[in-house]
Amino acid sequence: MSPSSGYVDLLPAIYAQHSFLGRFLLAFEQVLTGRDGEDPPGLEQTIAGIAQLCDPFAQSGFLERLGASEHTRDQFLTWLAGWVALGLRADWSAGQQREFLAQIVRLYRRRGTKDNLAELLRIYTRTLPVITEGDDVPAGLSAPHHFHVTIHVVPDKSEITRMEQIARALIDLQKPAHTTYTLRFEFTTMQIGVRSRIGVDTLLGTVAAAEPTQSPRTLRAHRKKTPAAKKRPGTRRGRT
Repeated sequence: MSPSSGYVDLLPAIYAQHSFLGRFLLAFEQVLTGRDGEDPPGLEQTIAGIAQLCDPFAQSGFLERLGASEHTRDQFLTWLAGWVALGLRADWSAGQQREFLAQIVRLYRRRGTKDNLAELLRIYTRTLPVITEGDDVPAGLSAPHHFHVTIHVVPDKSEITRMEQIARALIDLQKPAHTTYTLRFEFTTMQIGVRSRIGVDTLLGTVAAAEPTQSPRTLRAHRKKTPAAKKRPGTRRGRT
């Protein structure tokens, strides 16, 4: 049985007697309202879901249903960032860009605060930084209107330079203009109950040490160099 448009049900019953009309209206139904379970969506479905363009997480999926290319979806993310006066760094992953953009409006309300800066750094570094100020600043770094930022990272020196550049850019953007700061990265080991990530910076179990292997020729040479063990003199028991 050939498919028929649902628009036929909206017409007088006499039109349902002709199957051609049902097939003819399929094209209009697809363009105007769309058909369930078929892509691309119709104009009515597109207009109903247009609010998803303002959602950093739903945006990509909605544009994909419309047939947009990956390049177009990335450009829409940049366009959305422009609405909140935010420039996305090219060296951030797509996930970091979307999470940062989804929370930036809420974070703008707390701009210049300690909690806001800690949250921004957490989004990027995936770890909660330690921000100290006043009497809690490490010895030798204390100064008026000064704070200290410590970020615990996985030991990977190849990423430190890039991470430091981005962390400093975030701090400079969010800190009050009259304040100064110091930034430090720490490579911490496992601490039970404090910090440990199985499979990332912590391994459980033991690793058997590989036994050194030697070729037969090496073994023969080694045996020639090794003096034979002398037999210990024994005592013989005779009959008396």
